[in-house]
Amino acid sequence: MGSKVIVIFIILLVLAISVYGTNNDGSFSRQKILEVERKLQHLRKHSLKTIQSEDGDTIDCIDINKQPAFDHPALKDHKIQMAPSYTSAKKGTTEVTKTRSKTNVKLTSQQVWRKSGSCPKGTIPVRRIRKRELLKAHSIDEYGRKKPSILNRKVSDKLNQNVDSFVQQQNHSKAIVFAYGFRYVGGKGDIRVAYPFVEKDDEYSTAQVSLINGSYDYYELVESGWAVNPSVYGDRNTRLFVYWTADGSHRTGCFDLTCPGFIQTNSEIALGATIYPIPIPGGLPYQITIYIQKDEMTNNWWVQYGEEKTNIGYWPSELFMGMRSNAESVEWGGEVYSTAVGHTPHTKTQMGSGFYGSWGYPVAASILGMRVHDNYPMWKIPEWVDKFSDEYNCYNVEYIADYVDDPLFYYGGPGRNIRCP
Repeated sequence: MGSKVIVIFIILLVLAISVYGTNNDGSFSRQKILEVERKLQHLRKHSLKTIQSEDGDTIDCIDINKQPAFDHPALKDHKIQMAPSYTSAKKGTTEVTKTRSKTNVKLTSQQVWRKSGSCPKGTIPVRRIRKRELLKAHSIDEYGRKKPSILNRKVSDKLNQNVDSFVQQQNHSKAIVFAYGFRYVGGKGDIRVAYPFVEKDDEYSTAQVSLINGSYDYYELVESGWAVNPSVYGDRNTRLFVYWTADGSHRTGCFDLTCPGFIQTNSEIALGATIYPIPIPGGLPYQITIYIQKDEMTNNWWVQYGEEKTNIGYWPSELFMGMRSNAESVEWGGEVYSTAVGHTPHTKTQMGSGFYGSWGYPVAASILGMRVHDNYPMWKIPEWVDKFSDEYNCYNVEYIADYVDDPLFYYGGPGRNIRCP
C-alpha cells in the first residue's frame, strides 16, 4: 500500500512540474505561457502611445492614473502626490551629467529612448517587460525581485559591532560606506556611471544610494542608482533603476515598475531605460545624481534626479512600517549578486568599473557629493561613517574624509582574479 502511495505522489509531482514549470525538453509549459500572456496584456492595456527605442526597448506611454502601482491592494484609494511638499515641482529631463573635474563645464546626454520620441502630458513612460524574461523567471510573482538574502552568520560574527548585520548576506557581495547613528530622512550621491562585466544571466551588478530600516533579513529598503541586470532587462546595458522592499525581498518589492508599489510622476524619465553614454576608465566621468528624501507631510519617499532635483516619483508610505518614520542608516556603494559569491571559483562579475576601489581616481568607480538629511534641517556631509566590504580581495573600498573639503569614496573590483580565485 505504501509503495502505491509513493508512485501516485511521483506521478502527481511530474504532472505539476509539466503544467506549471518547464517540460522535459526545456520548453515552457502551456500553463506558464498563458499566465505570462495574461500578465503582459494586463500591463499593456492602458498604453496610449508606443515608442520603439534604438537599443531594442519598447516604451509604453501609460495614463498616469492607471500605472502599475495602483494594482497594489494598499494603494486602492491612494491619491497621486504630483510633487513633494518640501519643494516645488520642476520640469523633468532625462539627462546624465558629465562634469569636467577641473572646470565648471557640464555636458549632457539623454536616455537612449528619447531619441525616438516622447510621452504626452498626463502619461508616464513604462519600459515594456519582455516575454522571454518573464518566462525565464521562476514564477511571475518573483520576476523583478532580488533573491531573498540570508544572513551569513559565520562572517557577521566577525564584523565590527558598528556594522548592521544585514549588510552581510549570502550570495550578495557589497563594497559600501554607510552612515548611522541618526534618524535619517534623506540620502544623496553623485554616482559615476560604469559598464561592469556580468558573467551570467542570473547575476547582476549595481551602484546605488540606499536608505534602510530594520535588521537581519527582513529589513525595509528604498534605493536608486544604476544596474546591469540581465534577468530583469534582458541585456547587459547600464540602466537607471529604483528598488524597494518591506521584508528583505522575501515577498515584497521589485525593480522599477515591474510590480505594484512605486508611483511615477515624471513623463520624461523611463525607469529601467539605458543610460548613455558610458565613460571609459580614466576618461571624463559621467554621473547620475540621486536624491531620496522623505516628505514629512505625507511620509512618502521621493526619488529626485540631477542637481535640479527633478521629481521621478515616490514610494507611498502605505508600503512600509518602520520607514514611515525614518531610516536607520544610509548606504552608498556597489552590490554584486551571484550564487558563486563566497565560493571557489568566484564569479567574474565586476563591481563598478571593474577596478579595485583602493586604486582610486581616475580608474575606480566613485560616489561623490554624499549627503544625508537627518535631524538637521539642511542636507549635510554624513558625520558617523564606516566602510565595509564582504570580500576585500574581490571588491573593496577607499574612503577619504580627512584633509578634503568633500569626502571621496571609491569602490569596486574585478571579481575572480589571482587574489580572488
